[in-house]
Amino acid sequence: MPEVICIGETMTMVAPVDATPLVSADLFTLHMGGAESTVALYLAELGHDVAWASNVGKDPLGRRIVDDIASYGVDTSLVSFVEDAPTGVYFKDPKGAATTVHYYRRGSAASQMSPATLDGLPLREASLVHVSGINAGLSDSCLDMMRALFDLCVGSTTRISFDVNYRPGVWSTAEAGPVLLELVRRADVAFVGRDEAADLWGTTDANSIGSLIDAGPHRVDTLVVKDSDVGATEIASAGMTFVPAHRVDVVEVVGAGDAFAAGYLSGLLNGRNARERLSLGHDLAARALSSTNDYVPAITSVRAHG
Repeated sequence: MPEVICIGETMTMVAPVDATPLVSADLFTLHMGGAESTVALYLAELGHDVAWASNVGKDPLGRRIVDDIASYGVDTSLVSFVEDAPTGVYFKDPKGAATTVHYYRRGSAASQMSPATLDGLPLREASLVHVSGINAGLSDSCLDMMRALFDLCVGSTTRISFDVNYRPGVWSTAEAGPVLLELVRRADVAFVGRDEAADLWGTTDANSIGSLIDAGPHRVDTLVVKDSDVGATEIASAGMTFVPAHRVDVVEVVGAGDAFAAGYLSGLLNGRNARERLSLGHDLAARALSSTNDYVPAITSVRAHG
């Protein structure tokens, strides 16, 4: 049985080789990109037994994604190949210090996930299940799956980790705000960026975010508020712990939040204290910030800085 199960869409990422804008680029690379699978990849690297569950199209891109993720030691046996829907694709468009992302995921195989996707998954046997708010915005059936996941794990020892992960390209703040607040209040461990919380709920800092989330019918055991290059704050029954972010030369911010979540969750699973958990999250986030890829293996990072 896997220690951790990560559930969510992974797409094919297309990016210019030399950070040239899409309108003029000639050479491109193909990589995998998905919030939950990125967390799975880092956790596997850190020695955890982790599985990734999702739908991909029964097409070359879907097969390539599954093979790539499996090659890093993640269990992909819980992934379903869908005949009549494609694997999602997104393009990165570098423009100076900023990168725009263009998604082509409408009608994707992953958008067909539903409560039935959870059938047969060893949810109540895992120590942790990690999901993000991206799932909830893909389709009505995906939102139903998210709600069903919380229901299925009630009364078990399985902890649910939920990263708000708001994506404007998926849905508006008006649509996403109340749904993501509902889901984050049901999580055992929750991650949210200070900036996205401000957009979604009008909060201003870690204290106001914590107060809003705790106002619901359920109380989150542990809330982690990420504040970009400032640092991250853990709010738990033992109190608040803040650890500043590392100073790094940023190549691209995409994927850093998922890397942080993986580092933090690894520390949690290994019984580390709050400061150690947050520090490990910052370690992996710094690595991700040094690359245009969502997942940056340790050996790649060493070579890049060697």
